[in-house]
Amino acid sequence: MDEKTVERALIKHVKDQGGIAYKFTSPNRRSVPDRLCVFPGGRVVFVECKRPGGKLTKLQAREIERLREMGFEVMVVDGKDGVEGVIG
Repeated sequence: MDEKTVERALIKHVKDQGGIAYKFTSPNRRSVPDRLCVFPGGRVVFVECKRPGGKLTKLQAREIERLREMGFEVMVVDGKDGVEGVIG
């Protein structure tokens, strides 16, 4: 299973929960999480998708830590099983 398969599973799961999984890119900041998932009621979750066993780069880990320090929920999913933890 590759990262794209995990990302497609995430998109479907978020949609099934009534949310939207926006593709997240930032022209001025590298290594941001792949998806910005928004759910009814105002819940927002940044999600980094990895293939099973995939590891974060140092830059990705640092960016995730910055977001968490600001109070955002950030998840790293590395397979279809991990996608189930992203619930609206």
